[in-house]
Amino acid sequence: MSITIRHAEPADYAACTLIYAQPRAAAGTLQIPLQSTEVWKKRLENMAPQDRILVAVLGGEVVGNLGLHPVANLRRAHAAGIGMAVRDDAQGKGVGSALLKAAVDLADNWLNLLRLELTVWTDNEAAQRLYRAHGFVLEGTHRAYALRHGRYVDAHAMARLHPSPPSVAAPT
Repeated sequence: MSITIRHAEPADYAACTLIYAQPRAAAGTLQIPLQSTEVWKKRLENMAPQDRILVAVLGGEVVGNLGLHPVANLRRAHAAGIGMAVRDDAQGKGVGSALLKAAVDLADNWLNLLRLELTVWTDNEAAQRLYRAHGFVLEGTHRAYALRHGRYVDAHAMARLHPSPPSVAAPT
């Protein structure tokens, strides 16, 4: 089956709720598990204009999402944060890679972003491999970064810089 990536629509709220109700998907993010559908409904209805929330569709179902959130501070307008999750039963099928590929294309070719940033749990080696495959590098480690399953866990800071930032075209 092919994976289709598109911008999230307000009607995707139930599918996004289901993604984060999955144990592995929720544990891999900073989202709170088992949130109400109303939380996702409001989030998708009230997206900030600069944010891009992408969804991955596999077999006619939304099975993953990725948020690309440009930094509001003018001195960091060249950067955006990324957060993503893939439904447990769709992991290992190329969904995360398809979402990242689409986000990197938007960042590099359409949104004038130089830097993409994310955090990933230090024990999530599969996600780290995925991010490295898309050009992200380790920049540091946050100790006791967040609470997960009742314990404070560390997270790596990873980032990707545009490999060849746009330049001003010479006048013709």
